[in-house]
Amino acid sequence: MPVYLISNDLFFPPPDLAREDGLLAVGGDLSPSRLLLAYRQGIFPWYNSGEPIFWWSPDPRLILEPSDTHISRRLKRTIRQKRFKVTLDLSFREVIRACSEVRLERGEGTWLTPEMIKAYIALHDIGKAHSVEAWQGDRLVGGLYGIALGRVFSGESMFTRVTDASKVAFVTLVRQLDEWGFAMIDCQVSSRHLLSLGAKEIPRSLFLKRLKRLIDLRTKAPSGRWHVTVHIPLRPALAGDVNSYDGTASDKVI
Repeated sequence: MPVYLISNDLFFPPPDLAREDGLLAVGGDLSPSRLLLAYRQGIFPWYNSGEPIFWWSPDPRLILEPSDTHISRRLKRTIRQKRFKVTLDLSFREVIRACSEVRLERGEGTWLTPEMIKAYIALHDIGKAHSVEAWQGDRLVGGLYGIALGRVFSGESMFTRVTDASKVAFVTLVRQLDEWGFAMIDCQVSSRHLLSLGAKEIPRSLFLKRLKRLIDLRTKAPSGRWHVTVHIPLRPALAGDVNSYDGTASDKVI
């Protein structure tokens, strides 16, 4: 399959025309309108500093249905110990920057360039991008961010500075999304970390059918800033109040 060159027009080729590795198109910009159009079609940007913008739609696609979330015994114990406080939308800018900084601290590259960070902050400012923060005292030790459209949450990146911080943040988010009526978390590309939490790969064709069905459905999520309102039951499925819940690696995606 060819890789399509995007002009200034708000347009993407059909995602099922992507190359075998998932690369669909190159070019365009990171304006809110283009990013939202991309996510509505199951497409996301992913590129390194100094490269043009690459747009991807991989096959298979990694997703998580909230009811399938797996929590290990060790993670359940961490949650019971209330080692972390989890919040939503309290420090979006700090979360997205930390997702980049942690990778750089490990000597790795990052696709979260200043241009990308600015673009997702703009989506947060209009209520489309949301963050989850895990705290120890006043120190931000883990978190993640993503895009919410319809009944789909598209995870972008996560980071942790303390063992299990990002996992507790993620489990809290999944429980909250389930409470609000979200039906699918798009994890984009496979990782051992996400597979261990219950994510699974499905064919892109099936993912796109589900996305089309869910993308315009409403949820109970507030239109502005999000707040944690749920508890995480640890028996039998997933203790403590996570409204200001005292509750590893940074990688794309969650």
